[in-house]
Amino acid sequence: MNEIDRVIQLLSRLPGLGPRSARRAALYMVTRRESLMTPLAQSLKDASEAIAICGVCGNLDTRDPCSICADSTRDRSTICVVEQVGDLWALERTASFKGRYHVLGGVLSAIDGIGPEDLNIGSLVERCGGGSVTEIILATNLTVEGQTTAHYITERLAETGVKVTRLAHGVPVGGELDYLDDGTLSAALQARQALG
Repeated sequence: MNEIDRVIQLLSRLPGLGPRSARRAALYMVTRRESLMTPLAQSLKDASEAIAICGVCGNLDTRDPCSICADSTRDRSTICVVEQVGDLWALERTASFKGRYHVLGGVLSAIDGIGPEDLNIGSLVERCGGGSVTEIILATNLTVEGQTTAHYITERLAETGVKVTRLAHGVPVGGELDYLDDGTLSAALQARQALG
C-alpha cells in the first residue's frame, strides 16, 4: 500500500468520511502540501503528545485536571453526567451550565459486553461521597442503553443522598408538532410542566 492509499484509509476511519470523501480530502491535502498537509501533520503530532484525559471528570484537555475542573468559579455542588466527551463539549457550547461534569466513557450494553466496571461509574460515586455534591444531572442519551445506564446510576447513588435529576426532553425550541416523531411527542406529553 502506498502512502496516499494509507492516508485515504486512515481518513476513511473518521466519522462522516467514507472512502470517496476520504479520497477527496486526501487529494485536497496532497495538492496543498505546504499550506495544509505539513501543518496539519505537525498539529496532529503535537495534539497527540499534549492531550490527556482529566483524572477527575474524564474530559480531554492539555492539562490534568482539565480547565473545567480547575475553574474555581464553577459550581462544585452540581455534576452533569454525560456518555462521551463530545456530549460535554455540546453542553459547554450552550454556555448555560456552570457546574462540573463527569464523562462515563460509554453506556451499559449487555450485547456489547459493557458492564458497570467498564465505565467511570465508580469514580462518580466516589465524587458524590464527600458531601460537597448536592445534585447529579443525568444527561445520557434517550436510547435503551442510555436509559439503562441512567437507571443504574440512580440506584448506585441512592445511598449517597445526592439529588439525581434528568435532562428534560420533548419538543425542541422552534419545533413544529406536525414534524416531530411519535417518541418525541410522547416524551413531551409525559414531561409536561405547569405554567405560572
